[in-house]
Amino acid sequence: MKKFKGFGNSLLIWIVLFIAVFAVSQMTYSPEDTPKSDDIPYSEFVEKVNAGEVYSVKMQGQQILGTRKDATKFKTYVPNNAQIVELLEKNKVTISAEPEEKDSEGWLSALLGWLPMLFFLFFWIIMMRQMAASNGKALSFGKSKARLLTGKDSVTFKDVAGIEEAKQELQEIVEFLKAPAKFQRLGGKIPKGVLLVGPPGTGKTLLAKAIAGEAGVPFYSISGSDFVEMFVGVGASRVRDMFEQAKKTCPCIVFMDEIDAVGRHRGAGLGGGNDEREQTLNQLLVEMDGFETNSGIILMAATNRPDVLDPALLRPGRFDRQVVVNNPDVKGREEILKVHVRKVPLAPNVRLDILARGTPGFSGADLANLVNEAALLAARRNKTMVTMGDFEDAKDKVMMGTERRSLIMDEKEKRMTAYHEAGHAIVSLHLPESDPLHKVTIIPRGRALGVTMQLPEKDKYSQSKTYLQSRLSILFAGRVAEEMILGKEKVSTGASNDIQVATTIARRMVTEWGMSPLGPIAFEEPESDVFLGYSIAKRKNMADNTALQVDKAISTLVQTSYRRTQDILRQHKKELDTLAKGLIEYETLSGDEVNALLKGKKIRQDEKKITLKKPRLTVPEVKE
Repeated sequence: MKKFKGFGNSLLIWIVLFIAVFAVSQMTYSPEDTPKSDDIPYSEFVEKVNAGEVYSVKMQGQQILGTRKDATKFKTYVPNNAQIVELLEKNKVTISAEPEEKDSEGWLSALLGWLPMLFFLFFWIIMMRQMAASNGKALSFGKSKARLLTGKDSVTFKDVAGIEEAKQELQEIVEFLKAPAKFQRLGGKIPKGVLLVGPPGTGKTLLAKAIAGEAGVPFYSISGSDFVEMFVGVGASRVRDMFEQAKKTCPCIVFMDEIDAVGRHRGAGLGGGNDEREQTLNQLLVEMDGFETNSGIILMAATNRPDVLDPALLRPGRFDRQVVVNNPDVKGREEILKVHVRKVPLAPNVRLDILARGTPGFSGADLANLVNEAALLAARRNKTMVTMGDFEDAKDKVMMGTERRSLIMDEKEKRMTAYHEAGHAIVSLHLPESDPLHKVTIIPRGRALGVTMQLPEKDKYSQSKTYLQSRLSILFAGRVAEEMILGKEKVSTGASNDIQVATTIARRMVTEWGMSPLGPIAFEEPESDVFLGYSIAKRKNMADNTALQVDKAISTLVQTSYRRTQDILRQHKKELDTLAKGLIEYETLSGDEVNALLKGKKIRQDEKKITLKKPRLTVPEVKE
């Protein structure tokens, strides 16, 4: 409505301006402004015609425009009763006639005469307005880009689940803003800053949105990248302006997402780092806890890289609280699923507790994606409700990748893949502390030709030496099965990823976790990100003899696990053949179906059996 009103005002101004210019043009313009001819009386005109001095005339109504024989011009007006044509013909004067000019043609002539000036005026006004807008942008270049949220249509703490400890700490801040006297009566002070730390997708930004909906106070939202510009000093100016805006609406909350964009270690870059970013960080440090106190302003920030933040930013007095938002446990995952299925029609057979146990390591965003994928699958299948089967298929898609049934393998490729995956499954069934077998498939998913999937019965927060040794043996089982069936000269590249993962585990067991005869010594310094879940190891300075012993310990651990896998598959060769044939026939088997097949029981052949198609192409070698 405001835009329409502004457009109407602008249009009215242009109309008034056009009318004014046109009126001025009419007052100043007259047909007589054109070069004037010599005006003579009618009687003199008749005399000159009789005297033979007139060469030609042009008649327009009662007006006559004539030309003498000496090429001079004249003009006169003829009375109504004059017999002028006969007189002109008698004296052999060339006669021409035109219609009498009307008033509308005069207006048109005036308009055409003033048209260039109107265009010039129009472009001049446009240029002036653009210059004014540019000046306004230049003046607002250092203004804060923080957006003020009113709390309408936002989420609340009811929409946040699975992170109860984080909710409790933030709920306390909301209560402090609503009833500060409750805390101040015992000398408590409102926290100046709260840093939300955790892996991507765990709900840090969602928590901030919930606070915006619960607090009932002004809530400013901004990203750390909004402060970073190529001009030095702009970011610091925006920080000052942001806190100036916040001071006017105290108490309030300022939420800065991805603070690591501006809060990284100072002096870490070449030549002392980026001056613009460091000046922005310095201004932020001063505003949070400098000589001037900003009481009533709570700065909330979120990051998944706390290790790169400047220590001065993390000290008490600036960020008084660091709230860790980790991936949810099994109970938290169930609560998160309940939140995301509120608007999804569920079939009676859906068990959210089973889904929660089958999704270890999933973040809140992963679970939201799981529910969405299940709903899309059900809609694609023309169902009115989402069933447990849809959730299982969606979970397989999220965890293992999309099925690539268009890649039809020939019999040789299919047999090799079946024995490879059967080897993983058989070894996992005969090792201690091994995770339960969830599913085995030889349908290509993602970049793999087949997948053997294990799911832990509960969340694991540490791993024992026995578990890791079993994990090594399971990883080598695919390669060992190929050697037993096809021979060492016929093995494929399908075990490349297995070998890489196994080598990494063995190296960390020796160099980081002290699980080797070399003893509990850290031979490498892991530069790891605790929350992102990856580690980049850096070898310490050590003697050449020590490095040789480390490499031998790693090799010994790998070779021992490899021989252990060979012994297990030789002892259970019959089970390996049975499972491989079952995979060739059914392509996908669940953990229960694998156990039933190995015990000689029949599984649902009519429902699971898939008719083999003739090979259309040979699948290229793909890393598993």
